[in-house]
Amino acid sequence: MSDATMRITTRRLDGQRRLVSDIVRLSNRVPIFPVDRIMALSEVEAVRRAALPRIGWSAVFMKAYAIVARDRPALRSWYVPWRILTPWRRPRWATSPVSVASLAISRPRDPNGPHADPADVALDPEALWWARLREPDNRPLTELQAAIHRHATAPVEEVFARQLELVGVPGPLRRLILRWNAHAPSVKRALRVGTFSLSTLAGEGAANRMHPTFLTTSLTWTPLDERGRTTVTLLADHRLLDGVPVARALSAL
Repeated sequence: MSDATMRITTRRLDGQRRLVSDIVRLSNRVPIFPVDRIMALSEVEAVRRAALPRIGWSAVFMKAYAIVARDRPALRSWYVPWRILTPWRRPRWATSPVSVASLAISRPRDPNGPHADPADVALDPEALWWARLREPDNRPLTELQAAIHRHATAPVEEVFARQLELVGVPGPLRRLILRWNAHAPSVKRALRVGTFSLSTLAGEGAANRMHPTFLTTSLTWTPLDERGRTTVTLLADHRLLDGVPVARALSAL
């Protein structure tokens, strides 16, 4: 194609893409650092494969990490800046009595779905959704797996109604809501965005070691190698956590 015939087309980001952009913008304000640990999980893999129904690694890591967080309140906490409170108060810890997991799920977009345009779907055929699961440490793995499967397959209007509402909110108001949800010292904050998150590309044979997050900790892992080993990464907010407690949390995991 010659220079004379080349034409650059532009298209406005749709609501789903703008929501992700707003979350990334909020995440960029958090001083996240990664801590890695190589884990030998061949025995766990054998048990997982033999289980009926099959349990995914997301359910396994989710439950295990929530168990670790029982005795580590920092893993159930988040940073509350003074602007969220009053100008004369110092930043504070906010701690939830229980863990709430936030799991990133990628799903094919429906061109006929809510807030979707066929042209947008052609450019961006997958969409990110965040499933919240309460107290995964107190739920059986089969129940967690069923909940994950439902969030991955049920109509988005049923399982991600709140996210769809955010997609349709005007940008300035959406960013204000996200910022409040990220920092508010309230029970609803934990229920709406979670106390920790999980995001992995292991199922795609890849790794996303430094994915954006505004939560205090976020867990990811690589595909198992031929020896049954994986590199598990825990991202942590340096305002609340230092390297040693993060490394010890991975060791306990």
